[in-house]
Amino acid sequence: MKEMNEHELLEAIGRSGTHLAVFLETPLCGTCKVARRMMDVAEHLLPRDYALVSGNVNLLPSIVWQYRIASVPALLVFDADRGRPPRIHYALYSVERVLEYIRSVN
Repeated sequence: MKEMNEHELLEAIGRSGTHLAVFLETPLCGTCKVARRMMDVAEHLLPRDYALVSGNVNLLPSIVWQYRIASVPALLVFDADRGRPPRIHYALYSVERVLEYIRSVN
């Protein structure tokens, strides 16, 4: 999973054509470390037309403000045409649940 800075992430969100899931975390968050392991496993189980990227919320003030991120870890799931706002998930219980969240968008 590629970690992106704010500029790269805003560009990726602006591009359409692929499903995009953005995992937001902070370096000192223990729950984020567990969720990151789940995301790494989920990444290997998804088809190539799904893009999984990550970002440190401490370095993403515009994204935190724009999507009103309340806590970390957070998973933002965008559909391929970016016509709707992302679905934001804060509870990442299992790899199966993460895959369900990501596959639920059209």
